[in-house]
Amino acid sequence: MSGGLALKSTPAPIVACTIARDVQTFDLLIDDIEAELGEAWGDLNFMEAQAFFVQPEADDLEFVAVAVDDEDEPDIELIIRVIEQAKMKGVKVILIAEDVSPPILHRLLNAGTDDFVPYPLPEMAFHQSVERIRAGQTIAEAQAPAPTPAAPAVAPAAAEPVQPPAPAKIRTPTTSMRDRVVFAVQSMSGGTGATTLAVNLAWELANADKKNPPSVCLIDLDLQFGSTATYLDLTRRDVIFEVLSEAQTMDVEAYKQALQTYEGKLSVFTAPADILPLDLIGPTEVEALLKLAQECFDVVIVDMPTTIVQWTETVLNAADVYFTTLELDMRSAQNTMRFIKALQAEDLPIDKVHYVLNRAPKGLDMSGKARVKHLAESLNIELNTQLPDGAKQVTQACDHGVPLAIFAKKNVLRKEIAKMAKTLHDAIRAEATAG
Repeated sequence: MSGGLALKSTPAPIVACTIARDVQTFDLLIDDIEAELGEAWGDLNFMEAQAFFVQPEADDLEFVAVAVDDEDEPDIELIIRVIEQAKMKGVKVILIAEDVSPPILHRLLNAGTDDFVPYPLPEMAFHQSVERIRAGQTIAEAQAPAPTPAAPAVAPAAAEPVQPPAPAKIRTPTTSMRDRVVFAVQSMSGGTGATTLAVNLAWELANADKKNPPSVCLIDLDLQFGSTATYLDLTRRDVIFEVLSEAQTMDVEAYKQALQTYEGKLSVFTAPADILPLDLIGPTEVEALLKLAQECFDVVIVDMPTTIVQWTETVLNAADVYFTTLELDMRSAQNTMRFIKALQAEDLPIDKVHYVLNRAPKGLDMSGKARVKHLAESLNIELNTQLPDGAKQVTQACDHGVPLAIFAKKNVLRKEIAKMAKTLHDAIRAEATAG
């Protein structure tokens, strides 16, 4: 498996967006709009929407879903201005409302709303609303009874019998992964979410296939401040030091004794209990440790220290994909440039490096998109993977020692990491099948 295979994706063009005080309050709307449009939508708050509608990019929107509840009533004038701006741009407006007083609802509907759906959303109601506005219908027109057709003057000919469709051919999935893969994650500067990505990607991969899940091991090689144990509420055991020191002579059974299991699905080799010098181990120990892990597991994910060490090259050479996390700031840009130069100077496999932009701008943040493009061009890299800001829920999940999938399943960051995991899992399966 090569780095070029990992996560190549072109963002879908944005054709719609939600506008709300906080779209996470309307989780059913998120589910329905994703089911309707996939990735082709964005989200804005009311202030952001005002700024966006004066930009030419707003002309490309098909519709917006304005979601309000009783807490938004003091801001009714702002919301009406947003609706009016949308209409001036020729953008259709679907109003989603929960617990809004009748006078406020009346004003919102009269502001130019094209369709209305109550919240919580009834089943298929949002889909039907989208179909109505795409057909140019009002609610009244859509609900009007169809005219009764006149009786045909001549009896129609007997219809041909309808043949049932042939059953679809279902491809039987492979029963096991033949190839053992290694993914590494390293931060280009502190706080860019490398450990959060490593922990949650490992958990998502461990749950990627309910019938035939891959075996996954997460290895924390940040010997000084590794925090995977904290993020998964595991203990730091003294045996870790012994395994690191004696990896070259250790057998598989002894290695397994050092592991802990999270929820019976994810095996974890935590950082040591004490702060250790990074040069305590060398390339030979790290190579031996990775070989032990690969003998036991389908997928090995290594959480690397931010510092470049002697054995960074060892992990890079062993990895199928080497994820590096960065943010949209000068610190990340400078460190990434230095990292690239270091790899090029040593003639290391830079094609394995996959750059992950964390806390990326929202889909409708055009100035942010321009900055992302400038960053990628200035570093001569691709930023195909852009993770959204998961906000406070990410910190809360880490403090509670649980993955995002358990603590906040609908969190936007969790959803993107789940998509990464599915892409990687599918690629692994495809290579195993092709081989």
